[in-house]
Amino acid sequence: LSLVTNLGLLGLFKYFNFFIESFVDLFAQAGIGLNITTLQIILPVGISFYTFQTLSYTLDIYRGKLKPTSDAVAFFAFVSFFPQLVAGPIERAADLLPQFEKERRFSYAMAKDGLRQILWGIFKKVAIADLLAIPVNLIFADSSQMSGSVLVLGAIFFAFQIYCDFSGYSDVAIGVAKLFDFQLSTNFVTPYFAKNIAEFWQRWHITLSTWFRDYVYIPLGGSRCSKATHMRNILITFTVSGLWHGANWTFVIWGFLHGLSYLPLILWNPERFDRYLAHQSPFGRMTGRGLQMGGTFAVVTLGWIFFRAEDLTHALSYLHHLFSRSLFSLPATDWSIYLVPILFLVTVEWLQRDKRHPLQIDRIPLPVRWLIYLTLAFWAIASFRQETPFIYFQF
Repeated sequence: LSLVTNLGLLGLFKYFNFFIESFVDLFAQAGIGLNITTLQIILPVGISFYTFQTLSYTLDIYRGKLKPTSDAVAFFAFVSFFPQLVAGPIERAADLLPQFEKERRFSYAMAKDGLRQILWGIFKKVAIADLLAIPVNLIFADSSQMSGSVLVLGAIFFAFQIYCDFSGYSDVAIGVAKLFDFQLSTNFVTPYFAKNIAEFWQRWHITLSTWFRDYVYIPLGGSRCSKATHMRNILITFTVSGLWHGANWTFVIWGFLHGLSYLPLILWNPERFDRYLAHQSPFGRMTGRGLQMGGTFAVVTLGWIFFRAEDLTHALSYLHHLFSRSLFSLPATDWSIYLVPILFLVTVEWLQRDKRHPLQIDRIPLPVRWLIYLTLAFWAIASFRQETPFIYFQF
């Protein structure tokens, strides 16, 4: 009953019109006209997130991994915990429910770390994501008139816009939770430093990736099967993941493309290349890792074009103009101002890549720490233009 209710509400609000319109278009291609009215309903904010959170609770109880709670207040608080209600992280009951049942005590250390993570999240959202939204909107709105080199920049700008926007929200949510002595799950770990698609999804939207792993991929058979079945499981999981993001064929194709990008890792064990690099000189290892990260980022960035495009026609048009003769031409407009925050972000995240978030800088002298905090705060304030919703609020 819980599964039917949750999936039914998600399907009604998010996917009913999508499937009806796709059904009508399919029959139209065959020359059959159908007059089916779609629903004029507003998508509840964050429905995909709290639906999955509730489903994980039900499925874990069904599998015997979790005992149902008798505390209704704790359960409703688990489902509707305000910091992560609308855009995650997607928490598991085994991790979050016990935190509602324990005695609450203020922790100075946790609150201090929470404030730092909130600052870093706001900085990424306001100073980087909202700034990059300006060229992204311009380039994607008029992509047919842009040169290939500008379209490459547009795709790169969007890659960092969506990363800073979404991970920025996760940082704020985790930081706010820490103020109340709650520990939420880490959702991003420098994903653009991943050396292949599998590693990317171990670093990007981690709570969603593990949800699909545990409740879709493993029930399908996971990797303990033939290579052909393993590849099928991967394609199904990524395609469904794409559909979770939105009721549009662009998201379905985006997920499917990530699944396709994963298949070479099944056919050819990537550990062979790692063993090869281990026997190379330091420069050779650095070059090899750089090529791996660059190749992965390129694949992911191409996929983001489908994610950002209004529809498949727009996405294919964007790619058509991107891979044109003008791909290797110099952009007519100077876009370098938008590269500065990206380079700053990459540098900071690389230097702090072993930390849970870049502002874990307790070993730095206190005056320097406060200089860093104030610089980021004033940078964010100076960058603020207008209120811009988080991208993932639409999901």
